[in-house]
Order: sequence, then structure tokens, then C-alpha cells
Amino acid sequence: MKNPLRKALTKTIQIKRGRQVEVPPSERLLYAVYFSLGMVACLTVLEAVHLIVLGKWNSEIFTVISGLVGNITGIFLTQKA
Repeated sequence: MKNPLRKALTKTIQIKRGRQVEVPPSERLLYAVYFSLGMVACLTVLEAVHLIVLGKWNSEIFTVISGLVGNITGIFLTQKA
């Protein structure tokens, strides 16, 4: 697997007699994580530009960034369980 995100989201299930089976994540899950990571990057740039140009912190943008980071963390924690 060359994709580190796919590898990170792959489940390893133990079945009879110590055998392990890897279950790859669905494409929909991967695209959702890609989209969320992209949005975090875009919103971080937007927050930085807002801070540089206007000199003020925008709490709404930061709230959305925090929500997306929580969403991504939740995906990783529940997918590995």
C-alpha cells in the first residue's frame, strides 16, 4: 500500500487460530477524510489571511477548523477499533 492514509485507516481483524485479515477502508471514507483535510488546510489559510489583513482573530473560522479536526480524529479512532 503506497497511500499512507489508506494504510492508517485499514483495520486488522484477528480470526481463528491467530490468523489476521486486513480490511481496507471504503473509497467513500477515504474521500471524506481527503475532503476534511483539504478543508482544514483551506480554512487555516483563510484564518491566517484574515489575521494578517484585518488584524483580528475570527472565532467562527477557528470553530469550524476545530470541528473538522474533531471529525477527522473521530474517524481515525472509530475506524481502528
